[in-house]
Amino acid sequence: MQLSREELLRAYRSMCTIRQFEERVHAEFATGDIPGFVHLYAGEEASAVGVCMNLTERDSIASTHRGHGHCIAKGCDVAGMMAEIYGRKSGLCAGKGGSMHIADLDRGMLGANGIVGGGAPLACGAALTAKTLKTGAVAVAFGGDGASNQGTTAEAMNLASVWRLPVVFVLEDNGYAESTASAWSIGGDPLVRAEGFGIPGVRVDGHDFFAVHAAAGEAIARARDGGGPGFLHLKLARYFGHFEGDGMTYRAPDEVAKLRAERDCLKLFRRRVGEAQLLDDAALDAIEAEVAAEIEDATRRAKAAPMPSPADLLTDVYVSY
Repeated sequence: MQLSREELLRAYRSMCTIRQFEERVHAEFATGDIPGFVHLYAGEEASAVGVCMNLTERDSIASTHRGHGHCIAKGCDVAGMMAEIYGRKSGLCAGKGGSMHIADLDRGMLGANGIVGGGAPLACGAALTAKTLKTGAVAVAFGGDGASNQGTTAEAMNLASVWRLPVVFVLEDNGYAESTASAWSIGGDPLVRAEGFGIPGVRVDGHDFFAVHAAAGEAIARARDGGGPGFLHLKLARYFGHFEGDGMTYRAPDEVAKLRAERDCLKLFRRRVGEAQLLDDAALDAIEAEVAAEIEDATRRAKAAPMPSPADLLTDVYVSY
């Protein structure tokens, strides 16, 4: 499917926003002002954007502990995200979730998740709701190579297959489950695992936005039309450590630099649209400048926002029916 100029600009803006957001959080975390843990998504932008551009507002996604990119790709407010990461009352979750539990149900973002493999069952729940109520919605479960080894993921895939749920499982294989290489820790082929549950799957270069967008579009359309679950195995790479402070001694000294130079999804996108004369450098440079100003404003507002008060501690704990 040929993307329009407006769609291409939107895709680049979303990927650029994720990259600049993560790089800013990386810099701000080093100051010691951000509480808790932070797991950055930089380098994986083509996955979140390529998948989520095929979704509508009624669709849902379940994320991972590395959830900032998924949030932005699903349309969550950047200022609210930054405030949440700073633990401020104006954050998406009123400062109570932080980076690893950020969520926005109004946008169909079911939440980042500190439990490895915890998102797949949630996506099945959303998909079952959509099927039962006949809303036509689809759910997407993002998970890493570590999550692919969890029983929750296997059980969710089996359930999705048995009930023919409108859900797509996206394995973002960045090569390392924390510091353990997926080549060593995953037995067998992830596509064969999916096929074992009767779920059709495809392996895609996760650095290539256009390949991800096309593959995700097919799987999501099939799920939406009643064809049951799908599976995407995206091979990609993260630029930062598993968490902020990770020395990445398990990676070759020049590994990240080589990836940034040769496989960066933003550079690949710019090259493709430039060679095809779909977008020029001036338009893309303007987007980068606009995004930089947006991230700067979001950071300034987050730092100035109030912290939750002691009176807020026990709110949002239980729901009254």
